[in-house]
Amino acid sequence: MVLNVAIIGSGFAGLGAAIRLRQAGIDDLAIFERASDLGGTWRDNSYPGCRCDVASNLYSFSFAANPRWSNTFSYQPEIWRYLQDVASKYDLRPLIKFNHDVTDITFDTSANLWTITTSQGLYVARCVILATGGLAEPRLPEIAGIDTFEGPIMHTARWQTSLDLVGKRVAVIGTGASAIQTVPQIASIVGHLDVFQRTPSWVLPHQGHPVLERTKRLFAALPLAQKLNRAYGYWKRELLLLGFVKDPARMTRAETIAREHLERQVNDAELRAKLTPSYRLGCKRVLLSNDYYPALVRENVDLITQSIECVEPRGVRTSDGRLHECDVIIAATGFFVTDNPMGEKVHSTSGAPLSDAWRGNMAHYKGTMFPGFPNLFMLSGPNTSLGHSSIIFMLESQLNYVLSAIQRALSSNSLLEPTSEAAQRWTSSLQEKLPGTVWGTGCSSWYLNESGRNTTIWPDFTFKFRAQTRRFEPRDHVSTR
Repeated sequence: MVLNVAIIGSGFAGLGAAIRLRQAGIDDLAIFERASDLGGTWRDNSYPGCRCDVASNLYSFSFAANPRWSNTFSYQPEIWRYLQDVASKYDLRPLIKFNHDVTDITFDTSANLWTITTSQGLYVARCVILATGGLAEPRLPEIAGIDTFEGPIMHTARWQTSLDLVGKRVAVIGTGASAIQTVPQIASIVGHLDVFQRTPSWVLPHQGHPVLERTKRLFAALPLAQKLNRAYGYWKRELLLLGFVKDPARMTRAETIAREHLERQVNDAELRAKLTPSYRLGCKRVLLSNDYYPALVRENVDLITQSIECVEPRGVRTSDGRLHECDVIIAATGFFVTDNPMGEKVHSTSGAPLSDAWRGNMAHYKGTMFPGFPNLFMLSGPNTSLGHSSIIFMLESQLNYVLSAIQRALSSNSLLEPTSEAAQRWTSSLQEKLPGTVWGTGCSSWYLNESGRNTTIWPDFTFKFRAQTRRFEPRDHVSTR
């Protein structure tokens, strides 16, 4: 059987794509999921304290509002449950092929079809939607001797609930988004905690709070009220772009708030100095927390800023020669984003891997299509991630374009791909904007590829991206049969 559309991944992107395709009357589609349940990053990231840093009313599908969010900024279990509820509401589970790990996606030029190789067999499809996301493959630290450590090592995205941390000596490597959520949750139960920091992060106060029951009842009885709340949150975040993109100097006010937050919670001047960034706020991911700094001032917690030299059987040795003995290592070291392994598994008509797009060697069109990859679409592709708002808004914008293109391809039995000129024009326009934004002010971040090029962030207002992806543009594409 030839599928009309094969969707890879069952997180927000994959489920959203399936819903939109079905609503348009497109059948014969399947969702390939490597795990035994749906949910993507919100299934995998179950570490203590895992929480979204975008308000729940905005970090959800516009067509599937949840009036019963328990917190204005939801925690992982509730977001995962939301995705399961969405899948049930739209009857998506029968479409999902669980435990199908996709190992290769190659275009067959003789049949003009995509061949999808999975752990449970081969499939063919006329169109493919990559919905695996950028935060799917955890990155373990590349530290000399790490394979010699005698105790357990776990990444925050692969949290081992069976591992008892009570009374243990624990080392957390990394101080990014997952670390500042995990550290406060485990600091009170471990015997001793060493937090290894390479670069301090800007941390702002978290505004999340429980949602009142009367607010839940209002949203359930009057959906318009929740829509207005969502719109208010959206436009409030769009205003941040005045500092992120238009004039990075505007971030000074936010930096002052962050410094005051640090001074209120950390009395020790030496520790404050270690926690104060030297780069412009926004250049790296901005973090939100009210309990990270208090956790660091506990007697059983040490912040280590000396660089790590190696890992030994009994612990972590730093450049000052000290061995920090530990029983468990927790890697809060992020993901393969600009070098996502999925890119190596997708091959064009010429055999080139899709990963070339992140290396900067391949132009992309609207972060969604690529020359030489006919009828292949990527959600959360290059330069579609955000530093200020909800990725769900970007996904829904992309889906407008993807749906329009797939309808055209299927109805005319044709192969569609962007012209090299259109892709290069789009990519070049983004790269011209990025140096003048806050992300181009000189810090090192996971937004940048190995050559220092930003292939991750969308450098403009999100409403502009929506306008530019509203529909398929025939003049920018090649159509063959």
